[in-house]
Amino acid sequence: EKEQWTYEALLLTLFSEEVAHRRGTRLARAVRAASFPFLRTIDEFDFTYQSTLRLTTVGSLLTPDFVTEGRSVIFEGKPGRGKTHLAIALAYRAMQNGFDALFLTAAELIDHLSAASRDGKLREALAQYMKPHVLVVDEVGYLTYGDDAANVLYHVVNDRHIRRRSMIFTTNKDPKRWGGVLHDDDLAEAIVDRILERGRLLRLDGPSLRTKNLAA
Repeated sequence: EKEQWTYEALLLTLFSEEVAHRRGTRLARAVRAASFPFLRTIDEFDFTYQSTLRLTTVGSLLTPDFVTEGRSVIFEGKPGRGKTHLAIALAYRAMQNGFDALFLTAAELIDHLSAASRDGKLREALAQYMKPHVLVVDEVGYLTYGDDAANVLYHVVNDRHIRRRSMIFTTNKDPKRWGGVLHDDDLAEAIVDRILERGRLLRLDGPSLRTKNLAA
């Protein structure tokens, strides 16, 4: 009454606030379900220290098309360059666009699926990794994996590739060297081939963001 709003304006405001509230609630639930170790946005990433990587380089990865077209990306670089930050930022943007995501390390993924395979429950275990629109697999190559690492990871990548589900990987090793850490050159090549068929390999350089401010 004080603002002399029409009933139409009042209803529009109420509906807008309700939609915003529900969107915020959905996003908060999605973030909890994603199991991020921390939350980062693309706006918080400092591209200053990258020689080739720019915001425009990852621009197409921030649109809904990244998910609807089943695209993928591998972020490669030495420790501390911001690979995990970017991976989480892309997944979070996908969630802001209405999708859901799941984050876990390569070691966690491989250990879980290897145990399921030994128990004869691989297919059931794989199902949970097919559901998220975006799957983030962090730290490929950082740790030693069991002999069946390539086999179980191939199942995840191949099944998601067939379903056109987006994937984000971070690694400190050139994908050409994944065969050494996964114990199977042929399967590793097949894994990378499927990721990059609708994906991109982006390399991060520059100093470690964790130690760049330390005195020499």
